Formats: sequence, C-alpha cells, structure tokens
Amino acid sequence: MKMKKTLVALCLSAGMLACVPGMSLADVNFVPQNTSAAPAIPASALQQLNWTPADQSKTQSVDLTTGGQRLDVPGIVGPVAAWSVPANIGELTLTLDSELNKHKQIFAPNVLILDQNMTPAAFFPSNYFTYQQPGVMTADRLGGVMRLTPALGQQKLYVLVFTTEKDLQQTTTLLDPAKAYAKGAGNAAPDIPDPIAKHTTDGVLKLKVKTNSTSSVLVGPLFGSSGPGPVTVGNTAAPVAAPAAAAAPAAKSEPMLSDTETYFNNGIKQAVKQGDIDKALKLMNEAERLGSKSARSTFISSVKGKG
Repeated sequence: MKMKKTLVALCLSAGMLACVPGMSLADVNFVPQNTSAAPAIPASALQQLNWTPADQSKTQSVDLTTGGQRLDVPGIVGPVAAWSVPANIGELTLTLDSELNKHKQIFAPNVLILDQNMTPAAFFPSNYFTYQQPGVMTADRLGGVMRLTPALGQQKLYVLVFTTEKDLQQTTTLLDPAKAYAKGAGNAAPDIPDPIAKHTTDGVLKLKVKTNSTSSVLVGPLFGSSGPGPVTVGNTAAPVAAPAAAAAPAAKSEPMLSDTETYFNNGIKQAVKQGDIDKALKLMNEAERLGSKSARSTFISSVKGKG
C-alpha cells in the first residue's frame, strides 16, 4: 500500500513534539501553536527575505556570519536564517542544530514556522533547543526536533531562525573535553569545572528535513496511538471533496465478515473525525485488501462530513 505523495495528512491534536533517540528536549511546558511570544514581523519584511529551499536530499547548512540575512524588527537581533520546505510530501520532521563556533560561543536559536501565506503557525523558543554533547562526527551544539503536519492544500512552509536580546544575556554549559574523553574510555570523570559558552549573534546552523510519506505499511495497532501528536500547520478546514486516494488494491474474492467490516468502518470514521486522514486511508486500504466492499464509500462520506 503506497500513498500518493500529494496527500497531506491532517492532524488536529496540539501535543508536544516527539524526539529522536539520543536527542533530549528542554523540559518546558508550552504549546507550539501559541505564537504570541514570538516577535511580530510585518508581512512586508518577511516577503523581502530570500527563502532557501530545503528538502530531504541533503542537510542544509548556513554560516550566519556570511550567509545570514538582516531582519530589522523589534525582538530580533543579528542575522537570521530563512528556509522554505515543501508541505505536500506528508508529515515533516525538522532537526535543527546550532554548532559551537571557534570562539567557544554559540547561537541560541528560536524558530518561527509560517504557513504558505506566511502566517505564523508555530513557535519554538530558544529553551526548546538543548545542549547536545559532541560526538565522533558532531560538535557541541544546541539542537531540537520539530514534527509538523501540514494541513490539506499547503504547498510550502517557511522556517525562520533567529535569536533575541534575552538569549544574548544567557549562556550554555558545555561538557569539558577531559570529561568527555573519560566518559568515552569508561573512566571516572575528573573533578573540573565545565566550560561556559556565551551566546552570540553568529554561528553555523544545520537543518535536516525528513518525511514519513514514502512508508505507509500498516504495522502495529490501528487505534489508540499513545505518542504525542505533531503540530498542524495551516488551515485545517474539512475539504469539500475526498482527496485523491491511492488506487484501491485488489479486493479479496471472499467477503469480509460483518463484524470486521464494522470494525474497520468505525475506525475510518473515528480517524477522519480526529482529522487524521493518513490513518483513515491506511485503514481503508487494509480493509479493501481484506475484502471490504464499504470501506471506500465510508471514507469518502466521512471526509465529506456525511459519515
């Protein structure tokens, strides 16, 4: 079962974001969709920025000293980074890292996500991006993972990264190299103070874009996912017509049992009601594979609001 890449999942939940293994997130209780704490940026100022395209093909890197842009609005200091991300490829996972520079200073990033109309949709303040210890191939850095689900019809999202005057007054505690070496060698860490990195207006930012749209194999439980939901970006009004679903797989010749048919149809209705079109499509495809004759009509009527 393979979904068309043009289908964009809807998700109405507003939970905290999931993280990848080894990536610790700041212990902060906030709702990303609440953008009231973000600086107010005029649309005219946003339109004057050059938005660098970012996709799954490679990690995007920008040195703010040479590649940053100016955005002269209250609440933002120093250069900013601006990326555009395709929003019609499914659920997005954005990983942002800000690396320690050669002067042992670090840029504390804030991220404002804007929908295709450049309307603020989500805000991740600097304390969301936490210190990550250096590895064999990675430097000391501040990093965080953002999961976004573009609403139906969104073609692009915009990612604006900046720092603030408040961030410049703060510091980040690093791991002393001697302690890192001792830890790697399995020895006791020496009793020495860790270095302190001042926050600065320049640095190297790296953005990695991933999506799950290419993998739609139904694995595990169909309902009741306990994981936190991603942030929905853009207008989530129900579409007036069913989205172009993938071609229906060949149905089994034997009919589906009535109880099983009801089970799948109820699941499809529930998923659509919750705004999770991706799950509803997977349920429909799985039901048809098992011989359902009513799953597709249930899906279409549910999307139209008649289910």
